[in-house]
Amino acid sequence: MRLLEETQKYVVEREEDAKRAIEGLRQNANEKGYTIKKIGYERKDKKQKGEIIGTIFVISVTNTYGTLWEDFE
Repeated sequence: MRLLEETQKYVVEREEDAKRAIEGLRQNANEKGYTIKKIGYERKDKKQKGEIIGTIFVISVTNTYGTLWEDFE
C-alpha cells in the first residue's frame, strides 16, 4: 500500500501570504519530487449584519506522489 494523492488546506490572513505560501508549496514539490495536481486559494469573508468583519484566505493543494499503475506494470 502506498499514498497516491493527498489534499491539504491551509489558512492565512492576507492574500499576499497566500500567494507566497503557494510559491513555497510549489518549490517544496520540486525539491521533494512529487507533483502538484491542483493548487489555489479562495477568499472567505465573515459577515455580521451585512458588513464584512473579517477576511481569511484558504489555500488548497492536491499533491500526487506517483501514478496509479506504476507499481503494477
